[in-house]
Amino acid sequence: MSEPLHKPAFWSNLLAWFTYGLCWLLAHLPYRSLLAVGRALGWLFKVLFKSRRRVIEKNIAACFPYMSAQEQQKLIAQNYRETGMMVSQTLRTFLNDTAFPFAGLTIKGAEHLENALANKQGVLLISGHFTALDVGGRAICERYPVAGVYRPHKNKVQEYVVKKSRLKYAKKMFTRDELKSIIKYLKAGGVVWYAPDQDYRRGQSVFVDFFGIPASTITATHQLARISGCQVMTYAVKRLNHKPFYELEVSAPLTDFPSKDLVHDTKRVNQAIETLVKHAPEQYLWLHKRFKTRPEGEDKFY
Repeated sequence: MSEPLHKPAFWSNLLAWFTYGLCWLLAHLPYRSLLAVGRALGWLFKVLFKSRRRVIEKNIAACFPYMSAQEQQKLIAQNYRETGMMVSQTLRTFLNDTAFPFAGLTIKGAEHLENALANKQGVLLISGHFTALDVGGRAICERYPVAGVYRPHKNKVQEYVVKKSRLKYAKKMFTRDELKSIIKYLKAGGVVWYAPDQDYRRGQSVFVDFFGIPASTITATHQLARISGCQVMTYAVKRLNHKPFYELEVSAPLTDFPSKDLVHDTKRVNQAIETLVKHAPEQYLWLHKRFKTRPEGEDKFY
């Protein structure tokens, strides 16, 4: 299991703790004020991080070639705004213990998860890196016993704050390297949230299409399902501009998964995540270099 939490010393991490204090204050602003802060942050990202703008532009142009240049620029502007609001929404999710605006929120397809829990069968909830990712995580964890998989942060204060915050509502938190613990948890009937949609340099990966582009994709979804015997479902979260502010949906279990074909299964996972992205393309983390690793002989993507 994960290492126990150790609170980093204050004076040797003064800047990080000061930043945490500012984030805590922001997290306690009214919800709509937080969204306004997020929109402002999105504008700042656009102005300050020009290298990431090129990444976003390249990703969107490649994944939506049928869009006109004007439509692509509109999507880019929307994505910056949603990325900024991702920061402010995540701060509130982590640092504000008062109820999030979940009143009236329903989880479509929750019966699929409830059936698995009733039968004590493990579930791997696969999703993508969406801007409302942590909000959706808190929402489903407040209703069901769900564990998460995450990448540890290099900054000690950030790691402490993020993990401690998530453990307030998540059943457990596993690092990506704790595969044996994750498998054991799934075999015992646990539910684990997992996002296999980034270009990971560690672990076994294969090239399968994502929006028609060969993308280096980790095969862990196939492996975890094969070894643990768990069901695999997708989990989507979308931010709305009106109440109840968020839309959540759990799919029915993927049929005939896993198969004996690792590449085929990994392709199905990418197709499932691609479908989720198409429902709200402006709320996907396009600033990630998803196509950084290329098949042998291909030119650099970015």
